[in-house]
Amino acid sequence: MKSAKELQVAAISVAAMTMLSGCESSSRLTPDFGQSVRQDIAAQITDPEGVGRTAPAAKGDGARVALAQDRYQKNKVIPPQVSTTSGFGSNTPSSGSGGSGSGN
Repeated sequence: MKSAKELQVAAISVAAMTMLSGCESSSRLTPDFGQSVRQDIAAQITDPEGVGRTAPAAKGDGARVALAQDRYQKNKVIPPQVSTTSGFGSNTPSSGSGGSGSGN
């Protein structure tokens, strides 16, 4: 007769083999497996033959950029205008009724 320790080891071994058998994959990969990743990579490459060629930098207003940088460094950034569904350009939110059904 086997000892309790041997039975315990055998039970743990059987349990471990049963759990590991769940990790085995019996599914077969289709021939187009990974095609979507290859398409995504190709879509992200803008000009695969443009090695060494660079597009000219976008033109900007240097004086305006310098003023914006100066305001940023002095912590005096101009806040953007608030955009709401009832209007554009007001710095305070509107207090419209919104169809509350007051019965007027």
